[in-house]
Amino acid sequence: MSTNVTAKSPAPAPAGKGGSSGGGDGLLQLMVEGMRRNMRQYGMLIALGLIVVLFAVWTDGDLLLPRNVSNLVLQNSYILILAIGMMLVIIAGHIDLSVGSLTAFVGAVAAVLMVKHDLDWPIAVVLCLLLGAAAGAAQGFFIAYLGIPSFIVTLAGMLTFRGLTEIFLEGQTLGPFPEGLQKVSNGFLPEVGPDTNYHNLTLLLGFAVIAFIVLQEFRDRRRQQEFALDVPPFKLFLLKIVALAAAVLTVTMMLASYKGAPVVLIILGVLVVGFGYVMRNAVIGRHIYAIGGNLPAAKLSGVRDKKVTFLVFLNMGMLAALAGLVFAARFNAASPKAGVNFELEAIAASFIGGASMSGGVGTVLGAIIGGVVLGVLNNGMNLVGVGSDWQQVIKGLVLLAAVGFDVWNKRKVGS
Repeated sequence: MSTNVTAKSPAPAPAGKGGSSGGGDGLLQLMVEGMRRNMRQYGMLIALGLIVVLFAVWTDGDLLLPRNVSNLVLQNSYILILAIGMMLVIIAGHIDLSVGSLTAFVGAVAAVLMVKHDLDWPIAVVLCLLLGAAAGAAQGFFIAYLGIPSFIVTLAGMLTFRGLTEIFLEGQTLGPFPEGLQKVSNGFLPEVGPDTNYHNLTLLLGFAVIAFIVLQEFRDRRRQQEFALDVPPFKLFLLKIVALAAAVLTVTMMLASYKGAPVVLIILGVLVVGFGYVMRNAVIGRHIYAIGGNLPAAKLSGVRDKKVTFLVFLNMGMLAALAGLVFAARFNAASPKAGVNFELEAIAASFIGGASMSGGVGTVLGAIIGGVVLGVLNNGMNLVGVGSDWQQVIKGLVLLAAVGFDVWNKRKVGS
């Protein structure tokens, strides 16, 4: 017995001697393994970081100038709003081709109400949101209760709303919008507090967002552990939190050094937090994932799939109306050609952000990341002088690569 102990006793010495190296190798191995298991979750974040670095170098830093970062938010706000709703539609196993035409139609109705009939803009905004909800509900009724495929219904909606836009505007551009509505789309948060060479309110909001992210990440990890679900290695988890906090802090400092946070960014933040909470914690969120992931099983479990589908399209219509108001107010006019290809941008943002064509997969934050990827690509290519023709080619290849990566990743996990 003593012989065995003596023979094994030297073993800890080399480990102790090379503990630092072994610990580093072990950490690296944990990180690589964690990244491999969570590639779907982190892949687009890594891709976004690489794209930002590429264009920052390519434009000699112009991409990351505070003014350009602020313009990036303003230019892509309506696409990000649409992407949130589109992500829910795709998770539920459907598609919506009508949102671009619906944004144009709502903008046209808003212009007629506010410019021609001098209706107070808050009342007109409420009426336009209700109009969008009604349009989405009508399409949802045909899809959910009459069983017509969403592709056909929303294709008909795309043509109908585009025609109605032409009718309401009589083929002409109509504007300008009231100053109050313009500030919602183009305005910034007010200055408060002492002069610090930074926008104080933006700094406070940025720090609050960082604190919220940290608390939410720890809460989600604890909940997953309580249900015995797989979680990333703790060191990789901490690295993720540090990276997210650093990204938020960087954007906060950039915005605070210019004019502060745009008002529309606050609207986007409320939408992301609200819909993110619904999809993670609310019953309706779990039902959306259920009908998209396995409809027969969801029905057997008592999920009211028709009602859920109806509400998903109603919500999409309301978000399309909000996007239409933001877009029209940003350009201070309603145009018959507004909203062209918006539906394709929103769909692309959803798939780039991790949605699956088969449904049942995706997150609200993923939609935002996908939209930001497209926005950075557009902005970066404009800064370096890439023509619109090549921009379309590059964005198409990015979408194809994102979906191809998703297919490859699922096959690898399955094997």
